[in-house]
Amino acid sequence: MEWIYLLIAGIMEWGWPMGLKYAWTEKGFQIVPAAFAIVSILLSGFFLFLAQRELPVGTAYAVWVGIGAVGTFFLGIYLLGEPTHLLRFVFLGFIIVGIVGLKLVSS
Repeated sequence: MEWIYLLIAGIMEWGWPMGLKYAWTEKGFQIVPAAFAIVSILLSGFFLFLAQRELPVGTAYAVWVGIGAVGTFFLGIYLLGEPTHLLRFVFLGFIIVGIVGLKLVSS
């Protein structure tokens, strides 16, 4: 169950950078995206806490950050039109290999 908690924590990790990105627009400060960011941070931390009850802290943290980074990377491309250069995907692949490797060597 701890890996499910960690997956949820990583997915919730996508919400806060996206919420912060949309919290400030040409119209000024937007409360809804900012509140979404805060809720995402809190939920992400809570599920990370649940996962760390059974998983080593280093593994849990690295996988959590990796899931957050990979998801935010793709959301940035899809929602914000960020660049899709080949090398960005190559280096993202290194992060994914690290996540999978940590899962494989963790009990």
